[in-house]
Amino acid sequence: QVQLVNSGGGLVQAGGSLRLSCAASGRTFSSYAMGWFRQAPGKEREFVAAISRSGGSTYTADSVKGRFTISRDNAKNSVYLQMTSLKPEDTAVYYCAARYYTYSYAVKEYGHWGQGTQVTVSS
Repeated sequence: QVQLVNSGGGLVQAGGSLRLSCAASGRTFSSYAMGWFRQAPGKEREFVAAISRSGGSTYTADSVKGRFTISRDNAKNSVYLQMTSLKPEDTAVYYCAARYYTYSYAVKEYGHWGQGTQVTVSS
């Protein structure tokens, strides 16, 4: 089992940057691929980025490619999402999620979720 706690959201102007963090409990963090998802008001939760167990492979949605970077530090049981060149359409609640062994783009494939953190980008 792994428990996740999100942090790092906030209000930022368009073009600005934010770094989200996700701290995991448990000794088996390196057994989980990690993902970031987001959900805007009135919309379904969508995939943003994912990272393999070792951190050697990353995957990002086309909508954020070149602007967002996912990383992890297995020694600190943490995963991060560095967001740059933020746009108003990036406004959403952002969630980290853990999936045992391999990553997935699908929300339903992740069994462990953080509580979410609000990111608001003003124009």
